[in-house]
Amino acid sequence: MITPPDTLPYRHVLTLPTTGQAVRVTRETAEQVLAEWGVGSQDPCRDPALLIVSELVANSVRHAAVLSPQVTVVFAGGPDTFAFGVHDRHPYRPALFASAGTAPGRGLATVMELTHGLGGSAVVRGDADEGGKSIWITLPLRRDGRSHDR
Repeated sequence: MITPPDTLPYRHVLTLPTTGQAVRVTRETAEQVLAEWGVGSQDPCRDPALLIVSELVANSVRHAAVLSPQVTVVFAGGPDTFAFGVHDRHPYRPALFASAGTAPGRGLATVMELTHGLGGSAVVRGDADEGGKSIWITLPLRRDGRSHDR
């Protein structure tokens, strides 16, 4: 299934039915997780991260629901990193580096542009049984100098 980066000490796992409501619930959960981990609205990765995770979950709802009744999102964080993985049980692994003008995949191209623009990285990991995949996004956090107790 989905394995978060081992070096990041904070975790939150969310598993939802692969329906349209999953996008809203994931975004709201991501907002709460970021706030709990001390990532404020001033951090330049916050809003793009919310857009990226929403797009990835929307893709699972749109393209994978027929084979994947659930979508799982794992959030992982540390002092200078926020990562999240979106997992579904559809075997198709999208190419992450398609150009923004290619269809389908404009949403994924936007995800990649945002990720790379923030200095982040993305990877697709297949399940051991080849029956599903996870897309992991890792973004750097730029703290504003305030205390971030967790």
